[in-house]
Amino acid sequence: MVYASPVHADLASGRFYDERGRSFYCAPDKLESDFAPVRFARELKVFRRYCPRGTVLDVGCSTGAFLHQLRELGGYDVAGTDVTGDALDHAASRGIRVIRKSLLDPEFPSGPYDAVTFWAVLEHLVDPLAHVRRAADLLRPGGHLLVLVPNVASLAVRLCGARYRYVMPDHVNYFSARTLTALAARERRLQGRWLGFTHFNPVVIWQDWRGGLERVPDAERARLLRRTTAWKQRRGLGPMRWVYRASEALLARFGLADNVVLVLERANSGVAKGAGSN
Repeated sequence: MVYASPVHADLASGRFYDERGRSFYCAPDKLESDFAPVRFARELKVFRRYCPRGTVLDVGCSTGAFLHQLRELGGYDVAGTDVTGDALDHAASRGIRVIRKSLLDPEFPSGPYDAVTFWAVLEHLVDPLAHVRRAADLLRPGGHLLVLVPNVASLAVRLCGARYRYVMPDHVNYFSARTLTALAARERRLQGRWLGFTHFNPVVIWQDWRGGLERVPDAERARLLRRTTAWKQRRGLGPMRWVYRASEALLARFGLADNVVLVLERANSGVAKGAGSN
């Protein structure tokens, strides 16, 4: 696993994200993108395959967009936690139950949950294994842990290297499929159910390949998220949408898509055999 060392104290404590809550996570462009119907389409497709209903905890829920979509589908009792106060305030304003404690806090509500999700979260954590183990504590037997992280072996990283905007101080860990499954295998109560690759943003790759090493400003990132989300919803882009989906599927087949997704199941009893793929 590739990781940053040393890690700035504000990143380790979560203070960095709390300060960005209003300026980025709650920015109008970011909210418009996050709450668009297409935003979590890929995650929902995988999630509902393993958890068609039940109690769900979203760790790093930000403004609650994923949980909002689950609740709209019906059949789910949802809760979210995060270190960003302003983002949690927004989630609460949407009627999402928020838990204002660290997952590792001994007083964190014990569940049990049918599913726990880490959507683009483990890469931000100084001790991702401790969080995976705590998630296993909170799952009922037969419940599922779903993890999505940026793919350090993606086409984007191979082409852009350090210019890729998601090679950033906020990310203190960088996972490949192999290192993510190796991390999960250290929690013996969890058994691997599915490993896949998803997402592909050619606009980001093109911009970062041509650009420099400077961090892309949050406002620019939010505007691009809003624009690309709008493109996905626009009618009349049928042929382009087909080409895009075919490209994403091809990259996923060879492990080169932007993200790695791992689904793990809590053992019904005893100790699971491991967290292998597929």
